[in-house]
Amino acid sequence: MSTILAYTSPAAGHLFPLVPGLLELSERGHDVVVITDPDLVSTMRAAGLRAEPVAPAVSDIKPSDHLATSAKERLTRGVGDLVQRGRHEIGDLQAAIRDHDPDLLLIDTNAYGAAVAAEASGLPWAMVLPTLLPLPGAGIPPYGLGLKPMHNPIGRMRDRLLTRTVMGMFDDAMRPEINTMRATVGLPPLDAVTDHLLAADQMLVLTGEPLEYSRVDLPAKVRFLGAQSWDPPQETPAWLLEPGDPWVLVTCSTDYQGDEKLAAAAIDALRDEPVRVVVTLADASRSAAELPYAPNARVERFVPHGAILQRSMAVISHGGMGIVQKSMVAGVPLVVVPFGRDQPEVARRVTEAGAGVTLPAKRLDAGRLNDAFQKARSMRPSVAAASARLRADGGGTRVADAVETLVAQREVVAA
Repeated sequence: MSTILAYTSPAAGHLFPLVPGLLELSERGHDVVVITDPDLVSTMRAAGLRAEPVAPAVSDIKPSDHLATSAKERLTRGVGDLVQRGRHEIGDLQAAIRDHDPDLLLIDTNAYGAAVAAEASGLPWAMVLPTLLPLPGAGIPPYGLGLKPMHNPIGRMRDRLLTRTVMGMFDDAMRPEINTMRATVGLPPLDAVTDHLLAADQMLVLTGEPLEYSRVDLPAKVRFLGAQSWDPPQETPAWLLEPGDPWVLVTCSTDYQGDEKLAAAAIDALRDEPVRVVVTLADASRSAAELPYAPNARVERFVPHGAILQRSMAVISHGGMGIVQKSMVAGVPLVVVPFGRDQPEVARRVTEAGAGVTLPAKRLDAGRLNDAFQKARSMRPSVAAASARLRADGGGTRVADAVETLVAQREVVAA
C-alpha cells in the first residue's frame, strides 16, 4: 500500500469535496495524510484521517477580495492572496514530504506554492480541482464571465476574442508570481498560466456533467470524477426535526467575501412565505446582529447542509461550488446570487443545467429574490433530471480509482 499526502488551501470548500476519495483510499489500506486548515484538523481526525495543519504563515493570510471595488481588482486581490500563501506553502510542503515520505501527492489547485513544490519534488502528483475546469476549449465560453454558450459563427468569434482577453488577464495576474516561485525551486518559467494547471501528472476535477460542458478537446491528463459531497458527521439539530412548513436553506460563503446582504435580502424576501428559513452565515457571522428579524427565520453560523437539504424545498446561495453540487445531488432547486470568484460561472452552469435560476448580485433585493425563488421552486422536473446526471458519475470510489491508477503507472515506470 502507498502513502498519499494531500495538501489543501485553508478552506472547507476545497477540502470537503476531496474527503470521500481520501476516506475510500484509507479504507483500501493506503496511509492517507491531509495537510489543511488548522480549524478543520480535528474534523478530519474525527472522520478517521491523519491530519495536520498548514503552517501558520499560510493560514494567517485571509481573503481580501471582498474589499475590491471592481472585477479586475477582485481578481488581482484574490490571486494576490493565493500567491502570498503560496510563498509559504513551498517550504510547508517540502517539510511534509520529509516527515511523511509519501508515494504520491494530491495538491489543491488553489495551493499555488504547494503545486510548484510538488512539481519540483519529482514525486508523482495530481492537481485536485474542486470546481469547474477553467481551461479553454472548443465551443466553451471564456471561463469566469458566466456567458451563455452560443453555438454559431457569432458565438465562436465571441469566444475566441474573449477567451484571449480573459486568459491574458489571468496570465498577467498569476504567471509572473508563479514563475518567481518556480525559480526558487529551480523550475523553468511558464509561457502561459494554463501550463501551471496542466503541470501535474493528472488533473482530477471533482465535478462533471451537466455542470461541466461537454468537451471535444479535453487534455488526456484531465479526468472528470463527478460530484463529491461530504459533511462532517454531526447530530441533526432538534429544531430541524420539528414539524412545520418546508425549509429554505440560505448560505453565505465559508471563505468570507462580504455576502451577508444575501442573507438579509433572503430573510425579507421570504418572511411572508409559508416556509421556514435557515441562514448559515459561516465567516459572515460577524454581521449576524445586523440582519433583519422574521418569525420564520433562524440564523446559524454552520449547520451540516446534508440534514437541511433532505428537508428543503429550495436553496438560496452565493454560488459556491460545494453547496451547488450538494443541492443538485439532493435534487433541490437553486437560486444563485454570485458575488465573485468562480461564482458567476457556477451560476451560469446551474442555469444551463436546468437546476435553478440566477440573480446578479447588483440586482439583489427582496422583491427580485422572491421572484427568483418562485421560479426556482417550479423547476422540480428539470432539477431532478440534472440531479440524476450529476449523481451518475460521482463518489469517492472514482477518486480512489484514479489515484490508484496513477500510483500503479508510476510503479510500472520505476520498475
